[in-house]
Amino acid sequence: MKEKHEEVQTYYGSELSTSKDLKTNACCTTEVLPDYIKAALSNIHDEVLTKYYGCGIVVPDELKGLRVLDLGSGSGRDCYILSQLVGQEGEVIGVDMTREQVDVAERHIDYQANKFGYKYSNVKFLEGNIEALDDLNLEPNSFDLIISNCVINLTVNKEKVLNDVYRLLKPGGEMYFSDIYSTSRISKELQNDPVLWGECLSGALYWKDFLRIAQKAGFVDPRSVKNNRITIENKAIEEKCGDIQFFSVTYRLWKIEGLEDACEDYGQAVSYNGTIENNASSFDLDDHHHFPKNKIMTVCGNTYLMLQGTRYKDHFKFYGNWSTHYGIYEGCGESMPFSLNDDTGIFGSCC
Repeated sequence: MKEKHEEVQTYYGSELSTSKDLKTNACCTTEVLPDYIKAALSNIHDEVLTKYYGCGIVVPDELKGLRVLDLGSGSGRDCYILSQLVGQEGEVIGVDMTREQVDVAERHIDYQANKFGYKYSNVKFLEGNIEALDDLNLEPNSFDLIISNCVINLTVNKEKVLNDVYRLLKPGGEMYFSDIYSTSRISKELQNDPVLWGECLSGALYWKDFLRIAQKAGFVDPRSVKNNRITIENKAIEEKCGDIQFFSVTYRLWKIEGLEDACEDYGQAVSYNGTIENNASSFDLDDHHHFPKNKIMTVCGNTYLMLQGTRYKDHFKFYGNWSTHYGIYEGCGESMPFSLNDDTGIFGSCC
């Protein structure tokens, strides 16, 4: 494990000078940025931007006043975006194990506070290993939001990371993060290739293993927000990877009491008030829950909790309760595993 950590530190601390030095497009963001993110980026120092490596946009909505932790914060780009969005009263803490990256981030703390018009900085950076968050004296149940941008794949003990995230989140808090996932498990041979690991490929989790680890940590219903196939754009590396395909995916993991391992139907519904900043006409919770303003929409019990038991509760009207269960919520990816057809060929009872 120590050897792998040293490889990552070397790769991102000395081998890469800027994002242009990357050998694939795995650690690159191709998303179209909303205007308010573009505006936030325009306030960030050029050195911070050029040393940014990430595969997504890890900025959810409704951030004012939140306490945020960034795992693998690198040069501090995402921390400085969030610093502007949480406001002066919010707080952002970045953790990274590569000293050179932490130095870049810390070098611009005063510059960024002044640029944002703050009386004092609401950002700080810690040098540390995100596989050992318990060494950093971070208080359990103390963060509203934990983010990470294409970094979990670089860790060896991914299960430990997600367990610690769950411990550190407040009830109703979430992990909102982008990372790389594969269509099958990666061989040890590929995992031992330092370039493939540093390029965020051979450390990627097989997507189904990620869901298992997340659910075991307590994140019962992981929600995908967006995904993009990675094309790599490097012939030699493509040949090494063979038939394995890679995807950049942004997930939401909620720490909410009462979530179930399937979408259950309790006859509940919600309507969106149109009051979340930058979401006046509609709001997307994830890639399959779109809420137009003032439209009453039926939802499963888990989605109901993700809105009612979180920072989004004041932006919705809620209808129904938990008194009656109607079975599995139709169309949520799971169906009853037996037929309702009477002509089954089974007679009588065995029990």
